[in-house]
Amino acid sequence: MNFTSPISLALGAIIALSLLGVPVGHAMIGGSVLYLYLKGMDMGSAAEQLLNGTYSSFLLLAIPLFILAATIMSSGSILDRLLRFCNAIVGRFPGGLAQVNVLQSIVFASMSGSALADAAGSGKMMQAMMTRDGKYTREFAAALTAVSAVIGPILPPSIPLVLYALVSGTSVGYLFIAGVLPGLLMGAVQMGLIYVMSRRRHFPVEAPVPLRELPRITLDALPALMLPVILLGCLYSGVTTPTEAAGLAAAYALLISVVLYRSLGWGDIYRSLITSARTSISIGMLIAGALVFNYVITSENIPATLSAFLQGYDLSPVAFLLLINLILLLLGAFLEGSTIILVVLPVLLPTAVALGIDPVHFGVVAVLNIMIGLVTPPYGLLLFMMTKIAEVSLLALVRETLPFLAVMIGALVLVTLWPDLVLFLPRLAGYSG
Repeated sequence: MNFTSPISLALGAIIALSLLGVPVGHAMIGGSVLYLYLKGMDMGSAAEQLLNGTYSSFLLLAIPLFILAATIMSSGSILDRLLRFCNAIVGRFPGGLAQVNVLQSIVFASMSGSALADAAGSGKMMQAMMTRDGKYTREFAAALTAVSAVIGPILPPSIPLVLYALVSGTSVGYLFIAGVLPGLLMGAVQMGLIYVMSRRRHFPVEAPVPLRELPRITLDALPALMLPVILLGCLYSGVTTPTEAAGLAAAYALLISVVLYRSLGWGDIYRSLITSARTSISIGMLIAGALVFNYVITSENIPATLSAFLQGYDLSPVAFLLLINLILLLLGAFLEGSTIILVVLPVLLPTAVALGIDPVHFGVVAVLNIMIGLVTPPYGLLLFMMTKIAEVSLLALVRETLPFLAVMIGALVLVTLWPDLVLFLPRLAGYSG
């Protein structure tokens, strides 16, 4: 490799700027502009690619709208109602509150679409509930909160899957429904492990909620539980586009929070708008940087070169997917997930398609890898977040995370080797892949 070539210097600039604390999106723009300068290309190409990529894709509008819906629903009393519902369903089983933590992540997935939002919102509340009165150690509660939070972005609405749809041209609707069974599988293996661990560690069981109270608690949480049903129903009936469905989700969240539950005031709405705007801007800058850098990658013909290189090894589709699992797990332990989706996956996707791998299956497997990477030592982003929230050492947190990491990787292998687990529901909805 020529370390003085324009692409090498551009990559070096991106890494150096990132290490200096410059946001990744800005670093990618800076490195890309350096590449254009060194190649003697029109510097305005960076702006052209950025504007063409952002203004020609209505799908991008879905991201801030989903974020707004999640922020509104987590700002009011909806989260409390959902936690009561989860406790009524699984609190009576061994490891009661631990089971509730996983179930609330599955339910909260319909609102957040983000692992970090889940951990910082409902996860933070579950951390406090589990450690109250010494029921669970802070390390175990923090580890469980981190690993359960990765379920959210696999289930619809999923911001990572929206980003993958952006770079792959795959249907958002089919990707959303493809993530349902893998997401539920991830929750099931976590709850199964908690059941086994509760027998050994004698985790407490919560006082069972009387069955006569269950209909009232369910009815109280039903409007929030209906959000994913309405969202997917609108998508697959053809009533709305993905962007319109995201707008409908935000409007629905506002309606039930203000009119039905009456849990939001004007000040809460204003803070929700500000919070979602800040989150959207940070993601938007990352997308902008990735669009410009992808132009550089395409100019260097890297996807075609890599595809020819990998095909030269005559890999089978299964062997390729297992290799990609290893690569993405390693990258996920060091890089932010959106960066991997926007920069790395477009390079790998042509090879996957050439090998006959379904792009929907590939996308879900990739997102599963990236989410697991968030809790993979040594630099999993969720691990660092939970050390601050729970005030525990990283070593103790990692020790409690490892058993969950093992069963999650087992679930990932199952999803990788059994494509029908991903494609069954999309095919029922009319997908021809």
